[in-house]
Amino acid sequence: MPKQKTDRGAAKRFKVTGTGRLRRRQAMRSHILEKKPSSRTRRLGREQDVSPSDVRSMKRLLGI
Repeated sequence: MPKQKTDRGAAKRFKVTGTGRLRRRQAMRSHILEKKPSSRTRRLGREQDVSPSDVRSMKRLLGI
């Protein structure tokens, strides 16, 4: 059986922490920022955990 290849698009979007959790960036931060409150843009700048229901499929894409 061949080795599992890493999905390169997923590898650029998700990262695995030292404890094995998956982290992702949040949407809505790339443009049209003038009308969004500063508090919201700061919050969106933080990384967030991947949803528990998506973890299994993300790990498969990342070859973990």
